[in-house]
Amino acid sequence: MITPLAIISMAAAVALVILAIAFLLATWRVMAGPTLPDRILALDTLSGTAIGFIAVIAVKTGFSLYIDIAISLGLVGFLATVAFARFVMSRGGATEGRKPERHTKPERDTKTGRDAKTARAVTKKPDAAPKGKGRKTTKGKK
Repeated sequence: MITPLAIISMAAAVALVILAIAFLLATWRVMAGPTLPDRILALDTLSGTAIGFIAVIAVKTGFSLYIDIAISLGLVGFLATVAFARFVMSRGGATEGRKPERHTKPERDTKTGRDAKTARAVTKKPDAAPKGKGRKTTKGKK
């Protein structure tokens, strides 16, 4: 028969393996993250994973002081994430490495109805003959 202690020990071992994989993936995101906000979120994930490690070890060992340490780490991790987010917002780097989204409609040329950019690219055909002064007419001459 399996004892409750054996079940807890096996569950803790499985949880530690899953947390180790999560820790490695988050570490990879910190190193390779294409933008600063990605790296900040990965650091937040690392602190959450560390809290998970501490909680599993607290359950496995039965030492309740680890829970207090996990709560303290959670508070520090939250404050660090808020500080990083404020830093990113203050320097305007939220879209770093990405194309900014276009929220406005393109300008329209009033004559052609096309985009102003394509309207400039279209070449105009010259008139056959100028109108008005200087135009020769053959009326009245015989």
